[in-house]
Amino acid sequence: MDHDRTGPRPPAPRGPVSTAVLSHLLGTGPLPPSGAVAVAPAYGDDLQLALYLCYELHYRGLAGVAPEHEWDPELLRTRAALEHRFLTALRSDVPARDDVACVLEELLTEPADAFGVSHFLCAEGELWHLREYAAQRSVYHLKEADPHAWVLPRLHGRAKAAMAAVEFDEYGGGRADRVHAGLFARLMADLGLDTAYGRYADAASAPALATVNLMSLFGLHRSLRGALVGHFAAVEVTSSPASRRLATAMRRAGAGPDAVFFYDEHVEADAVHEQVVRHEVVGGLLEAEPYLAADVVFGADATGRLEDLLADRLLGAWRAGSSSLYAPLTGSP
Repeated sequence: MDHDRTGPRPPAPRGPVSTAVLSHLLGTGPLPPSGAVAVAPAYGDDLQLALYLCYELHYRGLAGVAPEHEWDPELLRTRAALEHRFLTALRSDVPARDDVACVLEELLTEPADAFGVSHFLCAEGELWHLREYAAQRSVYHLKEADPHAWVLPRLHGRAKAAMAAVEFDEYGGGRADRVHAGLFARLMADLGLDTAYGRYADAASAPALATVNLMSLFGLHRSLRGALVGHFAAVEVTSSPASRRLATAMRRAGAGPDAVFFYDEHVEADAVHEQVVRHEVVGGLLEAEPYLAADVVFGADATGRLEDLLADRLLGAWRAGSSSLYAPLTGSP
């Protein structure tokens, strides 16, 4: 059995569940017992890293892990148990509702007293804050658009056409030098960070892993296609104003032109995407499958829940003058 040499080095485990999953992937031990998964904190490091390891097999794989593990039945059973734990917690923490128009209006209307990560970085963020933020977000942005692409075969009509149009933009409109994941890599280079795919998974916090795990979870399950669309709407509707603040933060902190350009690009692109997603992707999906309204709302609200956890992690550490990462950053901007 050939081992994959193309993927990133697997992150170090953070508990008994992720230790067992990684041991199984490397052929050195059994998978975790179901009881260990059942009691692992749903948003904690151990479960989220274990789930991240499982999902990476569907992206670029992991160095030293046989590609055949992607469809290993025993591993898929363990992944299903991890997903169940994660999804059950989200459904418990996110109130059930089905008014899509109300949720979209909430996303469009930012409270006057709102103060999240982008507000902090815009108002008082230093270069080291921006470097940490980029490292945390790199676990998603270096695969930007990929988790969402899985929903395309599950959509049809207006929703499919509009989703494909937005994804085409995310992939650079056919130009390799404009692919958004590549633009983020150049942002990282401007900040003196390593641009290798998966490089900062070891350093990223559990909430950062959870935000990307949510996309993989929704994208890989046809039954969660409505939730994926709701998640996508939440990302695109809120992206433009946040990107404007982050572009300001990069300029104020003296980051390089590629770091500024990434967010300037998203201010413009996502202002257009927001309209397309609301009216065509969400509208088209619910025109064809109106019974998915509650799932769309759940996807948007679950996204907000995890973004709040990530904000608590980052702002809590930064306000205490501490790093939000598990490993110190090297290099210099």
